[in-house]
Amino acid sequence: MNIGEKLRNLRLGQKMTQAELANKLGLTKGYISQLENDLTSPSMQSLFAILEALGTNVQEFFSPQENQKAIFKKDSYQVIEDPNLKHILTKMIPHDLKYEMDPVILELNPGGQSHIHGAHSGEEFGLVLEGQILLVLNQKRYVIKKGESFYYYANQEHYLMNQSFESAKVLWISTPPMF
Repeated sequence: MNIGEKLRNLRLGQKMTQAELANKLGLTKGYISQLENDLTSPSMQSLFAILEALGTNVQEFFSPQENQKAIFKKDSYQVIEDPNLKHILTKMIPHDLKYEMDPVILELNPGGQSHIHGAHSGEEFGLVLEGQILLVLNQKRYVIKKGESFYYYANQEHYLMNQSFESAKVLWISTPPMF
């Protein structure tokens, strides 16, 4: 197993430089470089600290990649109906997998809306599959029709509404997971 390469990929996945990781852990950039190039091996204590700083743990780090689930069938989706907001939210990926994206299908009945999401880090993308919706982004309103998409940084309040007389369906993807 190439530990250095896996550590490098994790660090890059976190958009972190070697210097940033080293500073976070009280280590040197040179030591992180040596680890990533398999020129030295970390102590158990250092490895645990590095993995925690990179958002994972020993079990996940040493799990074989081929055991990662890649296909999700409809019978594993979680469906949540909210009669007050007149919507059905279908979570397509189990949260315990800790992926970086969170794709959902949001079905909005006429007069329905999503939960209001406050500002958070990350980005969101959506594709209107049926009908039309209203994206409210920091109190500005945008009409988005079937076949059109939206994309924004989630650092402002945002939610979706259906002000039409027909149902609407949206594929909505958030990173990091929010739903």
